Parts: sequence; C-alpha cells; structure tokens
Amino acid sequence: MIGRLFSLVIDCPDPSGLADFYESLLSLPRVVETTDYVVLKSTTGTEMVAFQRVGDFRPPRWRDPGRPAQAHVDVLVDDLDVAEPKVLALGATLLEGSDKPIGYRVYADPVGHPFCLVTRESVMLGE
Repeated sequence: MIGRLFSLVIDCPDPSGLADFYESLLSLPRVVETTDYVVLKSTTGTEMVAFQRVGDFRPPRWRDPGRPAQAHVDVLVDDLDVAEPKVLALGATLLEGSDKPIGYRVYADPVGHPFCLVTRESVMLGE
C-alpha cells in the first residue's frame, strides 16, 4: 500500500460559502476556518473535505473538454426523488444531459463542480 485517502481539497473562489453547501450536503461539521481555507471533518476523522481559495478560479463545465471536471464526488442517498429537492434548495443545479436515470443523477455545486447523487442500485458496495 502506498497510502490512503486523507482529504479531498476543492479549489473555489469562496471557501466559506462553498463549505456551507457541502456541510449541509454531507453532514460534516466545520473544524477549521480561515479566510482562505475551510475544513469539514467527520467526528470519527475518517472523512475530510477542504476548500481553498483560488484567485483565478475557472469553474469546470460539464462535458466540455476545454474545462473538464477533473474530479467529482459521489454522494450515496436512499432515494433520488427525496434527495434531489434538498440539494437543489442548497444551491445545486441539475446538469443538462442528466436524464434522471435510475440509480444516479449529475449536479453542479454552487460554483460549478459536478457531483452525483447515487443509490445502492448504481454502486457496488462489496456487500
């Protein structure tokens, strides 16, 4: 083994604002906050997401090779139809081309990073 996942760091123009979105979406409490950096971390310490300010941030565009997504987050939910209005209320956008298939849907967070809501039917959890 070379290593293990420590954190996911997301570049953005406003770390505090984007952390608000993910704090509600992922139920992770804010543990560090500066002007340029915010960290959300689970109480067990096993999940951590950080947001860092980037002055020349250019948001990715879904399916645009000139501005690729580069990475995305999959969020496991029990029911897409229940979860969707909640993420939309937080400021997410259902992305064009996401035809609402059974098992997953693709969204953008408030600054354009794509993420997916997924269900157990769409992922292999090794159960």
